[in-house]
Amino acid sequence: MTPELVVDNVTKTYPNGVRALKGVSLRIPAGMFGLLGPNGAGKSTLMRTIATLQEPDGGSIEFGDIDVLKQKDAVRRVLGYLPQEFGLYPKVSALELLDHFAVLKGLVDKRQRAEIVNSVLHRTNLWAVRRQRLGTFSGGMKQRFGIAQALLGSPRLMIVDEPTAGLDPAERLRFHNMLSEIGENVVVILSTHIVEDVSDLCSRMAIIASGRVLLSGDPQSAINTLRGRIWKKFVARDELASYERDLAVISTHLVAGRTAVHVMAPSRPDPSFEEVPADLEDVYFSTLHAADQKAA
Repeated sequence: MTPELVVDNVTKTYPNGVRALKGVSLRIPAGMFGLLGPNGAGKSTLMRTIATLQEPDGGSIEFGDIDVLKQKDAVRRVLGYLPQEFGLYPKVSALELLDHFAVLKGLVDKRQRAEIVNSVLHRTNLWAVRRQRLGTFSGGMKQRFGIAQALLGSPRLMIVDEPTAGLDPAERLRFHNMLSEIGENVVVILSTHIVEDVSDLCSRMAIIASGRVLLSGDPQSAINTLRGRIWKKFVARDELASYERDLAVISTHLVAGRTAVHVMAPSRPDPSFEEVPADLEDVYFSTLHAADQKAA
């Protein structure tokens, strides 16, 4: 049985004075867990800390009976990590580089290593291009290669940081299907600023901003709290500022060239607004809006 990952009161301040994490606490069970937040929220700092790539200033992280901050080698034996940015050797084939990574993971038996490498190539749909140079890969193929290297060694904990940024819709769908399959039996943390990724994939989630956890739980319960409170209206662009001043405008969208505002209110702001079903994007933006109002 895959254990929970427990993050308790983790803090991190960089030498330049930036407080990246301010007492972050999370309980992350097996399955897909979405860590949602804007750029600069502290997501990557938390991911690097869990992946044993940097030390926090305080707090604790445990994965079952493994103390993540003290037993780094034990963590790395069960960890698969796809960072936001990773480099590839463009003149090397996918097969060659995966074999090299497998050796680094401690898979020294040649036959066993070949079986594992071949397995992850099939699993990530890269078998047909295994001898192709990585420099010729598309963005989606490179991301699938990143997942392939993360799967080496059958990890029980996977960290995937901003995996779908820059992917076209077809590649994004293929990537989602692959992550969903992987997340059936292990802890997979999906760190992203793309709300749809979390909505499509994750049964549990947290929203983080300015180094703090603002909300955690299951997406549907969070959506249910906004039922009957989201109102939509198309407005002229020069009217937007007055609506933002007078109402809790949580988001704006361009729809066929027209500006639509979503307002959070306990009742219809005026007869020109229509009620719309809340979704995870409304949860995300209303949570950030509330945090901004509190900070102000």
